[in-house]
Amino acid sequence: MVSTTTTKSEQPLHEEKPASNAGIALASLMTLFFMMGFITCLNDILIPYMKAIFKLNYAQANFINLCFFGAYFFMSIPSGMLINRIGYKKSMIAGFVIAAIGCFLFYPAAGSKIYGLFLAALFILASGITLLQVAGNPYVAALGPSSSSSARLTLTQAFNSVGTTIAPYFGSMLILSGLPKDVSIIENIDVSAVQQPYIWIGLLLVAIAAVLMLLKLPAIEHGGKQQNTNAKKAWQYPHLMLGAIGIFCYVGAEVAIGSHIVSYLQLPDVMGMQADEAGKYVSYYWGGAMVGRFIGSWILSKFKPGNVLAFNALMAFTLVMISILSIGATAMWSLLAVGLFNSLMFATIFTLAVDGLGSQTDEGSGILCTAIVGGALIPFLYGITGDIFSLKTAYLLPALCYIYIIYYGLKGYRKS
Repeated sequence: MVSTTTTKSEQPLHEEKPASNAGIALASLMTLFFMMGFITCLNDILIPYMKAIFKLNYAQANFINLCFFGAYFFMSIPSGMLINRIGYKKSMIAGFVIAAIGCFLFYPAAGSKIYGLFLAALFILASGITLLQVAGNPYVAALGPSSSSSARLTLTQAFNSVGTTIAPYFGSMLILSGLPKDVSIIENIDVSAVQQPYIWIGLLLVAIAAVLMLLKLPAIEHGGKQQNTNAKKAWQYPHLMLGAIGIFCYVGAEVAIGSHIVSYLQLPDVMGMQADEAGKYVSYYWGGAMVGRFIGSWILSKFKPGNVLAFNALMAFTLVMISILSIGATAMWSLLAVGLFNSLMFATIFTLAVDGLGSQTDEGSGILCTAIVGGALIPFLYGITGDIFSLKTAYLLPALCYIYIIYYGLKGYRKS
């Protein structure tokens, strides 16, 4: 899946000590996935913060998700082309640097108190994350036998969930706690609550990029161990394209739920919490995903991935419907528990979708990462629905997404 050329800093897997090199690569990718999760989940904290500061409705506040996940739509295929040109390692370094630039731009954006500049900085940050996603997922999948690729990718996704679990807690403590009770006068709001965390994140990303430059990573042969004997393009594989719809639905549902937990828990018929208190409960949602992914790496090695995917989607659908139809603690905990069953979906859909693509795997990865734009569109539609009806009614959108994922796990993934 990577260029077959090998540099001094990239060691092929078939050399004398493949296990050692592969282990170093996998460990470094766990750090990569941790940072991607941490940064992405801070959006769940930014949305209520920006909504309060700029007096936005739910649809306007979801421009944060629209810009962040919209970058996947515009930048995934160019990212795949860049990977084909310079290789995975250099692409991952570039991804960290681009993401760091986006973080640093939060400083002038916050200082100016212009919502559009926040969104521009967020798009640049997301462009770097997109490049990391397009490079990281197929690279992890290729670091070993294809039979264990779902389990391997789920394990690295578990470290992504470690980041998403702790991000809401620190975000609530550092960002939401800085919101005054009266946000009617924007000039009185301390913007350093946003500036300082992102500056530190940017510096950390630069440091990770510097360390990554020094590491010797295995070079994966193009297409892994599978070889394509025909000239089919990636988009001509039905199971890949149906998988792209699955990624669209999964990311859209997960982000729509996670991004509105704070607002949902503030509802009088749910828990009536304050924003900073509700923000800490977002960690339970992403923490469930973390636990599920650590356990899931074992589950996927024992059971058929398609069946596991369908079961998890059915449970997620059931929990969302319970939350919609209930009040109080039942409504809260049933929704937070959805994170546990979201845990295996991305890795399972991804590996099922690229299975059998051979030399088209890089192109397939770009298509799948483009579908992450579901995290932009479905939450935006959720916001519009919430403005017109209610937040509870809007959760029917994620429920519909899980119905499609059930289909993909039962039938859609099968290669024709």
